[in-house]
Amino acid sequence: MQMTRPHTLTANLTTCLCAALLAGCAGLPGGTGGAGGAAPPSVGPGPRGGVCNAAPAQGVIGKQGTPSVIEQARVASGAAMARLLHPRQAVTLEFNTERLNLVVDGNGRITAVRCG
Repeated sequence: MQMTRPHTLTANLTTCLCAALLAGCAGLPGGTGGAGGAAPPSVGPGPRGGVCNAAPAQGVIGKQGTPSVIEQARVASGAAMARLLHPRQAVTLEFNTERLNLVVDGNGRITAVRCG
């Protein structure tokens, strides 16, 4: 069976649309999160990404968990990434030596800083 011209055009447009959507998704870091706010703010690798040492980052305890404070703590710890952990939030429990965890209270203030 041979496709007629309108069907070929529709097939080509559909293929281009799918390719454009896939290309747009390929560049997203983390793959989840977004405007819904379901995922905690996370800061990826930066100038000093590596093994976490929470001791130098303890100075952020009591501060609001803003992106700039998260980055300040991440850089101080030497970690490759950082995340905020909210009360009653479900999180993965695997230990990651390159991740800094900033635990916040219900008001968004950092109460604990630890690696993992």
